[in-house]
Amino acid sequence: MSVPTELGYTAKHEWVLVKDGVATVGITSFATEALGDIVFVEVPEVGTEVTLDDPVGEVESTKSVSDIYSPVKGEVVEINESLEDSPETINSAPYGDGWLFRVRISEDPTGLLSAEEYTKLTEGEE
Repeated sequence: MSVPTELGYTAKHEWVLVKDGVATVGITSFATEALGDIVFVEVPEVGTEVTLDDPVGEVESTKSVSDIYSPVKGEVVEINESLEDSPETINSAPYGDGWLFRVRISEDPTGLLSAEEYTKLTEGEE
């Protein structure tokens, strides 16, 4: 399982990359492997205010439905519209084209795990 070192992670299996005050959010490859084939994704609408650790959407797979939690606080400024027609992109490129949404952060994220910390966390869950 690859865990990119430039990202921050949550214990709920979201990843975040903050650049120029905007956080790109997705779910980890660990999560996609646990979910199986993703068939539908619901993300917050542009303009939605999100709060740290609040559920903001869902990912539906052939195995289950899982909540998506916001790893940051701020306003949603962009969603990955291509996922509406191709949700399986999350499985094939969770850290690339499978990103979920972008948030203009209102405060710096806290409590994110490093790649090393996230790897240790998931080793106990496999």
